[in-house]
Amino acid sequence: MKKILFLTVMLLCGISYTMAQDNDGAEIKFDKLTHDFGTFSESSPVVTCTFTYTNVGNKPLVINQAVASCGCTVPEYTKTPVKPGEKGTIKITYNGTGKFPGHFKKSITVRTNGKVEMTRLYIEGTMEEKKK
Repeated sequence: MKKILFLTVMLLCGISYTMAQDNDGAEIKFDKLTHDFGTFSESSPVVTCTFTYTNVGNKPLVINQAVASCGCTVPEYTKTPVKPGEKGTIKITYNGTGKFPGHFKKSITVRTNGKVEMTRLYIEGTMEEKKK
């Protein structure tokens, strides 16, 4: 009797767990995960790029947060929910003012309500010393 009761409880727990899984949620898909600014001059130290993403899931996608690894990098993103099949953008601005010339690589952590809750985007480039 105990074995039957135990198996019944385990079966109910398994069914409950399976039903609790949300397989039809929002899902973010970026066109690219990295952007290379190439080489730019210290005399024009502010550069921007845009990352485009699509909600390939079945529910609205919301970006909860986009945080850069450094204060010299500022992300701006679509604040409204992105419906399934629609696109959104994240604009990244890098400001090299006061930074040493040379190569840099920064990351932006994007948190969403999607199946994959966290994605990292990367920007890099080389700021050349301004000519005298």
